[in-house]
Amino acid sequence: MTGRRLAWLGAAFLLVAGVSLAQTSAIAGQVKGEDGKPLQGALIRIERLDIKGNYRVKTNKKGEYFHAGLPLGTYRVILEVDGKEVDRVENVRTRLGDPTEINFDMERLKQRREALQRAAESGQLTQEQMRELTPEQRAAMERAAKERAAQLARNKALNDAFNAGMQALQAKQFDQAVDSFAKAAEIDPKQHVVWAHLADAYIGLAGTKTGAEQEAALNKGLESYQKALEIKPEEAAYHNNYALALARAKKFEEAQAELTKAAQLDPANAGRYFYNLGALLVNSGQNEPATEAFKKAIEADPSYADAHYQYGVSLMAKAQVTPDGKVVPPPGAREAFEKYLQLRPDGPFAEAAKGMIATLDAGVQTEYVNPEAEQKKKKTTPRKK
Repeated sequence: MTGRRLAWLGAAFLLVAGVSLAQTSAIAGQVKGEDGKPLQGALIRIERLDIKGNYRVKTNKKGEYFHAGLPLGTYRVILEVDGKEVDRVENVRTRLGDPTEINFDMERLKQRREALQRAAESGQLTQEQMRELTPEQRAAMERAAKERAAQLARNKALNDAFNAGMQALQAKQFDQAVDSFAKAAEIDPKQHVVWAHLADAYIGLAGTKTGAEQEAALNKGLESYQKALEIKPEEAAYHNNYALALARAKKFEEAQAELTKAAQLDPANAGRYFYNLGALLVNSGQNEPATEAFKKAIEADPSYADAHYQYGVSLMAKAQVTPDGKVVPPPGAREAFEKYLQLRPDGPFAEAAKGMIATLDAGVQTEYVNPEAEQKKKKTTPRKK
């Protein structure tokens, strides 16, 4: 009895000794956040690859973690932050004795990923960077490369169509210009400069047509200016050119509003816009508001010679003739013509300005030419910008 009991105890002792000699290992390391400081509370998942086994541990205040009691084997070590996988290390083989050290540096990881992203975008990945890519990243890089190639092709087609349109527009080949700019607008409908030039082409084309064809081209031009202004409403030049097109369509009130808007947006060039407004008003037979527009043009730009001349002409339209034939102009008319000659002594209106001054000096009706009647013969030309 005693012998059997001793034998059993000996067997039990051997069994316990066998358990104590089981081969275990450990994995330890540190986690640093994107700010370079130790990261507390990060989850470390340890997955055994050769057989089934999953282990978890979190980092302490120093960003350190330690997991002992791991059977010797091959593992995958995964870093999770806020429930999302951030990094992983594959094929980690543990050993007896000292823990296998696996560290994670999120700051360095971020820098590496940014460098990898830049290299992928430029298509200049090194062999080492290529090996770092996951299958998902490779697929994304291939998609990006295809998209980049497609975008380059679109850009080339857009530039080719735009340049062809510009050449045709400069050569006054308005049909070809319309076709080219329309193609460019189809390729990229968000390019305001394309719509603005398409509008110019349509307005030019309208000038070569009559009747319904002219009206159709003019309406297309107005629509194209509207498209340009929808994309870039702060562009004063578009408001100016749109106003001139509206005037051609005899939409004078809308044209006035657009020119006023242009002057508000671009005070430095307000003189030009108010001059154009005055020209539109003169051509529509509205002399009184035209006078005010030319006056505003002078106030905005005192050196605008043509505005002085047109202001003088608009004042002369209000001149009175006395019973004995004397011409009595409103105040400021003579000064306006003199200012024009001072600014542009050889300008296109120089002879006309001299004639007006001579009429005022003579002061007789027989030498007086009504400028309002003359303007009806020769329209005042607004200026595009």
